[in-house]
Amino acid sequence: MISNVRVRFAPAPTGLLHIGNARTALFNFLFAKRHQGTFVLRIEDTDLERSTDTSMDRIMEDLRWLGIIWDEGPDQDGPEGPYRQSQRISIYREFADKLFQEGKSYKCFCSEERLEKLRKEQLAKGRMPRYDGRCRSLSGGEMAKMESSGLHPVFRFHVGAGPILFEDLIHGKMNFDSAGIGDFIIVRSDGMAAYNFACVMDDHLMHINHVIRGEDHLSNTPRQILLYQAFSWQPPTFAHHPLILGPDRSPLSKRHGATAVSQYREEGFLPEALLNYLVLLGWTPPSGEETLPLKRMVEEFSIQDISRSAPIYNRKKLEWLNSFYIRKKEEGDLSIILIPHLQKAGIQIDQIDHQWLNQIFEVLKENLVVLSQVDEYLGIFFDEKFFFDDGAQTVLQESKNRETLRSILNILEGSSEIISDEQTSLLTQLEKKTGRKGKDLYAPLRAGVTGKTKGPELVKTLPLLGKERITKRLKMALEIS
Repeated sequence: MISNVRVRFAPAPTGLLHIGNARTALFNFLFAKRHQGTFVLRIEDTDLERSTDTSMDRIMEDLRWLGIIWDEGPDQDGPEGPYRQSQRISIYREFADKLFQEGKSYKCFCSEERLEKLRKEQLAKGRMPRYDGRCRSLSGGEMAKMESSGLHPVFRFHVGAGPILFEDLIHGKMNFDSAGIGDFIIVRSDGMAAYNFACVMDDHLMHINHVIRGEDHLSNTPRQILLYQAFSWQPPTFAHHPLILGPDRSPLSKRHGATAVSQYREEGFLPEALLNYLVLLGWTPPSGEETLPLKRMVEEFSIQDISRSAPIYNRKKLEWLNSFYIRKKEEGDLSIILIPHLQKAGIQIDQIDHQWLNQIFEVLKENLVVLSQVDEYLGIFFDEKFFFDDGAQTVLQESKNRETLRSILNILEGSSEIISDEQTSLLTQLEKKTGRKGKDLYAPLRAGVTGKTKGPELVKTLPLLGKERITKRLKMALEIS
């Protein structure tokens, strides 16, 4: 076990929480809990134009829903706060001034137009675009003249020569050549710290000793290591996990379907299913089991065991896990999460016996892949939502099926005990009394009583409907021409 682990998840509040970012948060959370460490939530809102409190609140809400709870953060104060970068600007200025005074950074007045022209020229010559250091040797007088004319400089870090080496927990030994980096911006012209600079300041001052993030940040790591070296600070240990790819092996995006955690939540995925699915993207538990509760994830998780190969998003696998967790729900717990779907559909819950509802949910959970699918089955149990779909009407128009329904209706109307017999199911009794079995009985009965050709088991559904409702619907079915 590694001692004194401190990790962080640092989203930018410019939109919804993407499942890729949620996976990064989960890896950090599991690593912290595995080593009895601290998980920090830091909000990187230095992009003041795009960052919003609404996005921050929704990101935090989705993390809580998933069960990824932080030890320190914007709403969970700790000794290393504040935990929003917009509230740490004075800290960044202090350290930026220190670098400038030591000659490790300089002011750059190059326009966007010049930088774009330089980039195109370098690309045309087959070179990697990088700043050419034009402003590196400006004199104090030249800088003062430009500033007095109203120009606002950026501050660039002076990158030296030589290799930049570090050990990545997932990729192993990494080697970058500083010659390919170029002097990068650490403070923008509006005075706001750039990402790489603010990130290093925060990680060091918050005592973050393990940085676990996506491969898209791998190119940022050598720049950040240079900043650590400039301050004579010890860099954290890095681990860059592969990003999730779509089925076509391109980066996962909206064209592959839902990408935000909130979208999966609204569709009716359970948090434990989504967590279970995300952790399996690129990681295989030592036990080899695919269904893992959060506690088991913590016990088995290892950063070093994350694959270097990019995982492929598979919605079918996620749906399978979700149906598994739905079936595992206890009767009362299932009601809590399904009742809002009924209310949204306009069902008056306060007028319904909750024990009856619990029994309905117990029957339905075998058919649900996502919770929102409960809407498809409401017509079976609630008369105000009942109708005969096209498939059912086709079944009910066949003469032999209508004959079967008339036979069932006559049996029900002529018997007061057939529904209340607790020893033998209604289906068994109808088989005996009608002389029909299997599809010849079930198909017309299901169509006539539920209005559908597919659904939950009839043997469990019929007792919940009751004789009066079944009889009424059979009469309706026989009126279809």
